[in-house]
Amino acid sequence: MDTLATKTSVKIVGSNGQISLGKEFAGRQVLVEEQEPGVWLVRTAMVIPENELWLHQPQARAELARALDWAKRNPPKGSDPDAILKRLKDGGRTAGKKGSARSER
Repeated sequence: MDTLATKTSVKIVGSNGQISLGKEFAGRQVLVEEQEPGVWLVRTAMVIPENELWLHQPQARAELARALDWAKRNPPKGSDPDAILKRLKDGGRTAGKKGSARSER
């Protein structure tokens, strides 16, 4: 049976109320739970902002996966923005054809 090794160290709380957990935790988010006065449990965590929480719901996750899959199967194609703008200004007509693009469908 595996046992969890407990690593204990002594830290000094600075005059500003902070302790250092070490460089390996620099920039990481942690949860600090005060279990009772003078006893804290510190755990690394990933926090999801409320306005992004919808992305982690099953339906949104499935739709995003479908969209990413579609993007992989349909790589971007080159285009000529000037030609597109000209065609739009000409009412959707393409060079050499009469009538609008809709009437030819």
